[in-house]
Amino acid sequence: MARSPSHRPPRAVVAGGGVGGLTAAVALHQRGWEVTVLERAGSLAPVGAGIGLAPNAQRALDIVGLGDRVRELSAWQGDGGLRDPAGRWLSRTSSDAARKRFGGPLVLLHRAALVDILTAALPAGTVRTGAPAALADAGDGHRPAVVTAPDGELEADLVVAADGIGSAMRQTVFPGHPGPRYSGYTTWRVVVPAPDRSFTPHETWGRRALWGTHPLKDGTVYAYAAAVTPAGGHADDDERAELLRRFGDWHDPVPAIIRAAEPGGVLRHDVHHMAEPLPAYHHGRVALLGDAAHAMQPTLGQGGNQAVEDAIVLAHHVGGGGDVVRRLPAYTADRLPRTMAVVRQATRTGRTALLGGAGAVAVRNALVRGISRLGPGIVLRGFDGIADWRPPGRTYAAGAERTTAPEAEPRTEPRTEPR
Repeated sequence: MARSPSHRPPRAVVAGGGVGGLTAAVALHQRGWEVTVLERAGSLAPVGAGIGLAPNAQRALDIVGLGDRVRELSAWQGDGGLRDPAGRWLSRTSSDAARKRFGGPLVLLHRAALVDILTAALPAGTVRTGAPAALADAGDGHRPAVVTAPDGELEADLVVAADGIGSAMRQTVFPGHPGPRYSGYTTWRVVVPAPDRSFTPHETWGRRALWGTHPLKDGTVYAYAAAVTPAGGHADDDERAELLRRFGDWHDPVPAIIRAAEPGGVLRHDVHHMAEPLPAYHHGRVALLGDAAHAMQPTLGQGGNQAVEDAIVLAHHVGGGGDVVRRLPAYTADRLPRTMAVVRQATRTGRTALLGGAGAVAVRNALVRGISRLGPGIVLRGFDGIADWRPPGRTYAAGAERTTAPEAEPRTEPRTEPR
């Protein structure tokens, strides 16, 4: 017997097949939603070489039973820390200190590996590539939302706008908002085979520039760089040559990693962040998450982590469907204060890391050295309130089921303090 329309599963359309959109799709699917993911690109091959998942995002993924799969890819063992371009250590920390403080490791992995883990948790046919999505109607308590796709219109009880930093859906529902603004610097990212010499994970701060080098589980290295530069710039020859000009005289293994890159294999992107908060992270039946809602500088490595948190909290609040419009204000109440606090902290860290004056850099380095002498836990304090976050709802981690908090009734008043 066919199911009556009143008993059909709730329907969600997710615009964007990145980490946040796919996590939302998995979480909603596990709560009984019928989910369609519309991805503009022709494939799910992710833009971006690597991603770091801190314990907060891992705990969010525990909700959908995927946290242990991510932790299996952890490669950071032993020491790490912050250096200057000559190779001198400014501060040291360790993977053990991070585990003790935040309850888990930092996991660096290929974005493609994370995308594979997420898509494997979805039914076949959930993701449609080459399918740009446009919001035709945000819906309300009396009518569904409507999304336009290449093969026609889709009605939805919920639309998840996970369409990135240039989100067209954000512009549709909040047309007066200025959107993200240029942060004043650009970034480069690359994954290369590990050089012969061994090294510990590190980030290096120079004058108006920084570099990061991190080993991955498969024997490759994820490296990233940033430098203060006008927006829209590109190298006249290629970006590997540009990295050699800027970082070729920095400490080992930086030059070797640059030379190991293919000339066309270096990704370059200007950095933008959401300096002015959105009025809300929802409108009608539309919920925004990730860069579409709160683009942030990468200096804390939290952009993807916060998108994963968004996805899990959104699924928690909308539950198995029902009165979605009434439930979405609780999502904004949970996420807007927290994510904008992280945006502001990342902005402050960016200013510190990319100082330009010689005197200011010398003072910064001396302060970092002095603070680090108090112990590795001191260096990690900057992630208090971020990496120790715990998701709402029941956690379905491999090997154990535990309850972190009962499902709450939707709130209509936002929190005023970050959690």
